[in-house]
Amino acid sequence: MAINTVKRQAQRVAAAGAVGAATLGAFLLPAAPASAQPVTIPGIGTFEIPNEIQIPQGIPGIELPGQPGAPLPFVAPKKTLGEVALDAAMSKIGAPYVYGAAGPNAFDCSGLVQWAYRQAGMELPRTSGEQLGAGTPVSLENLQPGDMVSFYGGGHSGLYAGDGNVVHASTAGTPVQVASISSMPFAGARRY
Repeated sequence: MAINTVKRQAQRVAAAGAVGAATLGAFLLPAAPASAQPVTIPGIGTFEIPNEIQIPQGIPGIELPGQPGAPLPFVAPKKTLGEVALDAAMSKIGAPYVYGAAGPNAFDCSGLVQWAYRQAGMELPRTSGEQLGAGTPVSLENLQPGDMVSFYGGGHSGLYAGDGNVVHASTAGTPVQVASISSMPFAGARRY
């Protein structure tokens, strides 16, 4: 019994000594400066690999900086202001139409456009007519997702959703929806 107790005490002392030595070493030994090189794996990403790890050259599918023909790192495309506004408007499909409402839970047509652009960080005029008077004119043929589209002589507005569609808050009893741009008389479009 006494031998087992002595062994356990010896193990504890040895463990405590090892922890103490490691801790002391961490404070007294200088750390090597960290340095890394980027490695791009197509379809997966770019990773920083410490220089202390030697990466063999010529592995198919692995591109190292400075290698002939190594592509530039992938950069995700950023959304335009209009695309961010369109995403916001699309998130409100099914929200009720309420005359004079400008969100976040109910909308009229210009209120939806104004609210969507506000989510993208831009303040637009409140009424459809004022929205048609702001921004840069865009032809029907040059519409991009997120452009404000006006109908009925400037009395109704929505956002171009792409593929010939518009997201809008149409009228009482009909929630925010996507409709064909050709279902209403086109009056103009603006890009902000």
